[in-house]
Amino acid sequence: MSGNHSGNPARRTKERVHVGCASGFWGDSQIAIPQLLTAEKLDYIVFDYLAETTMSILQRARMRNPELGYATDFVNVLRPHLKTLLERGVRLVSNAGGLNPQACRDAILAFAREQGLAPRIAVVTGDDVAELQAEFTDAQGSVLSDLDGFGPLLSANAYLGAYPIVQALALDADIVITGRAVDSACALAVAIHEFDWSFSEYDKLAQASLAGHLIECGPQATGGLFTDWETVPDWANIGYPIVVLDSDGGFDLTKPPSTGGLVSRATVAEQLLYEIGDPAAYELPDVVCDLRQVSIRETGPDRVRVEGARGRAPSTRYKITATGLSGYQIGIMMAIRGQRARAKALRTADELLRRTRKLLALHGLPDYASTVVELLGAEAMYGGNARENDSREVILRIAAAHAERKGLEFLQKESASAGTSMGPGTRSHFGGRSDIQAIIKTGSFYIAKQCVPVWLDCGDLHAEVAVPENGDDGAHIPPAARQAHAPVPASPDGTQRVPLSRLAYARSGDKGDDSNIGVIARSEAYWPVLLRELTAERVREYFSHLVQGEVSRFELPGTAAVNFVLRRALGGGGSSSLRSDPLGKSYAQMLLDLEIPCPGEILR
Repeated sequence: MSGNHSGNPARRTKERVHVGCASGFWGDSQIAIPQLLTAEKLDYIVFDYLAETTMSILQRARMRNPELGYATDFVNVLRPHLKTLLERGVRLVSNAGGLNPQACRDAILAFAREQGLAPRIAVVTGDDVAELQAEFTDAQGSVLSDLDGFGPLLSANAYLGAYPIVQALALDADIVITGRAVDSACALAVAIHEFDWSFSEYDKLAQASLAGHLIECGPQATGGLFTDWETVPDWANIGYPIVVLDSDGGFDLTKPPSTGGLVSRATVAEQLLYEIGDPAAYELPDVVCDLRQVSIRETGPDRVRVEGARGRAPSTRYKITATGLSGYQIGIMMAIRGQRARAKALRTADELLRRTRKLLALHGLPDYASTVVELLGAEAMYGGNARENDSREVILRIAAAHAERKGLEFLQKESASAGTSMGPGTRSHFGGRSDIQAIIKTGSFYIAKQCVPVWLDCGDLHAEVAVPENGDDGAHIPPAARQAHAPVPASPDGTQRVPLSRLAYARSGDKGDDSNIGVIARSEAYWPVLLRELTAERVREYFSHLVQGEVSRFELPGTAAVNFVLRRALGGGGSSSLRSDPLGKSYAQMLLDLEIPCPGEILR
């Protein structure tokens, strides 16, 4: 198919396009499509399913049944609405294909035929790069012949960009299904197709990518997970986001009428910082975005205007998410109640692990690879920051990993015995015996774009897509050039120590074993205080019980925000971690309790 997109003056383009998002992850609510269909204008719906952890889940499913490996939710939510969507001309773009896009397409066509429908479906493939292991590199571009100890691959998928989706839309596909594609590519492809942008209009590409980033997690942009959750009405009917894209790259973000949730500068700013790293170099396959000067303005009830993203040429590589088998794990939970519940729960865990270690040795099996004991309800995740809590009711959680499934069967069985042989007030299980699961670890690598053929299937067409060769290996600006510190005033007298939550909003997320925490000043007056007091060193100290690597801080003056990246902070992350929060979703909530000094006159 054709190579670089250079614009087509003969094709009539739109001035505005309305794009809704109906899914932020595999398992999201089924209320989204009916909501979005109440919007006065709706041209497209995008669906995002493929978090890094989801790739592990899909791999587990495909190991059980080779016909699976895609997001079955997509098929299920479309079934009752496909006829209406086709009649209204609302086109759909989704990465629901996961590890098996063709099977996803076939499942949709099967129920469509039963309904007398014949949607035109395009499928983008080529992201499966498991056979190209010899071409994998690390972040610095060095070849990794042994994948740096990662071990045998179960799957490896490159994050594809928007261009194959643009080609699919040009073929009048009603539904576009991709495998692993970067989350924001679905919305970016819509903008490129509808506005006939070239692939070198980087500021426009950055803006549309930002729009995709803001809506890719569904209602997280409309009040979901918001710091001030008490101010968000009607969670039961929370509105899913709609972006109104302009041909010049600017956009509005809103939600369907008469729905719950909240669209404000703060709710959208939180999502802007969600799961990003360096805001000066947010790297995507089609553009490297600079988000530091993004502005978010409230322009009406539940409506904001977003502008200011800048872009430059992408690199010549794709990022890869790989999965591999790394033994087995189990997580056991039991309720412990009564006097001194905390001490009783800790002893229960110690005795069960001691008993089962004896059984492992007796049967000639090695010790556990790792164990984690958490007391849910006693602030176990807070470490040294926990408040004194002599609770009379806690949930004891014991997680363990072992190289062999058999090595966890002893803990699986023996945990039930705590109900009769250990502390009083113990309920030894919830809903039956806990399952032993394979640990599907994930890892990130890179591969040159030229090594990855991308294919498009639509109707009778099966063709290779020529991805634009406009990459720039110098896309990364040097770290020194990224620093744009605002003036930091000296700490005046008369300060008060206040929790960070009084000065800021915050949201956290994950990327593999790393976590990020975005912190947004509630007022411009608080911005210098955050810069002075909320340093990378202070955040590293606060999370020292959880973080094994470095902590970096980045600044976003446009939104009066700072973003912290915490390296090796999640115990392996995703399905590799034994922690109860392997995705770092609670980290922002924990940080908001940190007390920092603030000038009294600013508070007044």
